[in-house]
Order: sequence, then C-alpha cells, then structure tokens
Amino acid sequence: MAKRILVASYTHSVQALSFDGSTLTALAPVEVGFHPSWIEFHPSDPSLVFAGLEQTEGKVVAIKYDEHGNGTVVAETTSGGADPCSLTVTENRLFVANYSSGNISIIPITSTAPYFLPGAVVTQLYGSGPHPERQQSSHAHHVALHTRLGELLVADLGADRVFRFTEEKDAWILQAQVRFDPGSGPRHTAIHDGALYTLLELSSEIAKHTFPGLPAEPKLIAKKSTMVDPPTPPHDMLAAELLIPEPNASFSTPYAYVSNRNNPSESGDTISIFRIEGDALDLVAEIPTGLKHLRGMVFGGPDNKLLVAGGANGGGVKVFERIDGGKGLKELAANSSVEAPTGFLWV
Repeated sequence: MAKRILVASYTHSVQALSFDGSTLTALAPVEVGFHPSWIEFHPSDPSLVFAGLEQTEGKVVAIKYDEHGNGTVVAETTSGGADPCSLTVTENRLFVANYSSGNISIIPITSTAPYFLPGAVVTQLYGSGPHPERQQSSHAHHVALHTRLGELLVADLGADRVFRFTEEKDAWILQAQVRFDPGSGPRHTAIHDGALYTLLELSSEIAKHTFPGLPAEPKLIAKKSTMVDPPTPPHDMLAAELLIPEPNASFSTPYAYVSNRNNPSESGDTISIFRIEGDALDLVAEIPTGLKHLRGMVFGGPDNKLLVAGGANGGGVKVFERIDGGKGLKELAANSSVEAPTGFLWV
C-alpha cells in the first residue's frame, strides 16, 4: 500500500507525495502562504497539521485533511515573532521558535475549531556571538519538548546556547542553559539514552553531553565534525538536521543521522551517520545524496526503515532505506520536480 508524505517548503504550499516503494508521485498541493518551512501533526489527530510560515510577520496555520488526502487551511494566527522555523505540538499547546526575532511563543490550541485560542505567551531570548552575520542577537532555531524530563529545550544559534525551560503553574520558566563554544551556532537538539546531542550549524559539529535532571549541569562527553574531511573555515558547508531514531527489532544499534548542506561536489550534499552507543560518538559513514542544500529529513515506515530527505536548492525529494543495521543508506526513489523542500511528515 502506498504511503503519503507531506512536504514543507520554501514555496507557498505544502506538497503531498505518494510513495509505493519504488516511485514518488506528486499529489495535489495545499496553498497556505509564504514559506511553510516546518510542519507538525496534532498528536491525537493526524488529519490536523500545523505549519509555520517563515516570513517577517510570522504566522502559523492549521491545515485539515479529509479522508481523500485533500487539505484545507482552517485557521491562522500570528507566530508572535519573525520567521518561525520550528514547531512542537502537544494536545493543547503549540510551541514556536521565531528565528529572526529571537523569541519563542506558546500558543493555546484545540483539535477542533477554532484551533487557535487566545492567551499566547511570548518569551524573548537574549544573547549574541562572534559570527558577524548570524550572531548579532538571539536566533531561536529549534524548540523541542522532552516530556520524560519535563523540559522545553530551545537551541539559540545566535547566543551559542541551548536554553532549558520547565513548566510551573502553567508558565514555562527559564531554569538553566547549556553553553557552547563561541561561534558554533546550536541549531537542533535530540535526547537519547540520557545524553543530549546538539547539532552546531556554524562549526558543522555534533556535541554530546551528559544530561542529568536539574539542577545538575550537563558535561561534555565528545564533540566531532559532521564531515569526514571538513573544509578549512570559514566555509558554507553547514550542518542542518539531526535525527536519532529509537532502536527497534530491525535496528538494535543506535545511530545519529546528520545532514550537511552546500557541498560543491557533483555528488551533492551528504548524510553522516554516527555510532552513539555508550559514550561513543564515532562517524561511521558519510553518504552522498545528489541533493542540493539538504535541510530537512524524517524517518518513517515500519521500524523507521525509511528516510525521506530533500534539497531546497535542487534535487527534489528522495527516499532512502536504512541498510547494514542502520549504518548505511540505499536510495529507493526520487522526484526531482518537488520545489524547495525543507521538511516532511509521513502520513
């Protein structure tokens, strides 16, 4: 049975694709507004999708899909800042990272009309770094809710920090921060087996910390380049996405997967695979994809066997299969006609 994939993009629409195991076929897009670059399901209603419109007057929209896969924008509201680039959705809250304005918004939501409720709270972040163009102020790049820890983590690329928030009486309070080397630019985070993994965009590195509960402080375990042969800085080959699928029956060894963009080689951008068991952080493979400006990628399918990725500046969308226990990837399908893909959801 064919699977559907929803595609966020730097266009005006959320594209749908059908994947039958060997081909990717474009389906009807949904026009939503300027640059819907990040999309997320509602946790109890996968027919409801939220998208952030990455524009100066940031917006978030709610899209409702019917049983035939046809989508309609049913509500919109302000994101509370400029250029929303990351969303996290719970049953009754939408967390938004607004990149250019350097703040986060927490918006009350519901899974039925009117979808967005009054009472949004905006929290401004403060900080800067040495990069002359990217770090003049805070730039919230990723917002991630870790329910087991009871923490909201915000990667601030401009301040070289990951901020840690906890909820107290329906308010999210800044409790601590993880600091990184000046100019490293934290972009995305992931938690696995009691460790914090942070993708550092500007230095193209991945950092691994212990991650004890508050008030204890994380300690650096290891930090590695996201490329086998990194160029001499400064350069534009920047890390973009970080994924750590949970081990399962088909893939018992944990690996971290990182996308690297802007590779000038004809073989295109790469996906790097790290072994992360215990204290390890070892680069075991760097796989060329043929994609240009590889930003988002998402695992899906049985046992997260499949990986969909896209090139925002060329190459369209491709689906890969995990092989060799997870330390390799094999291309299964491609559709080069998809314009400027930035993120994905498996339906």
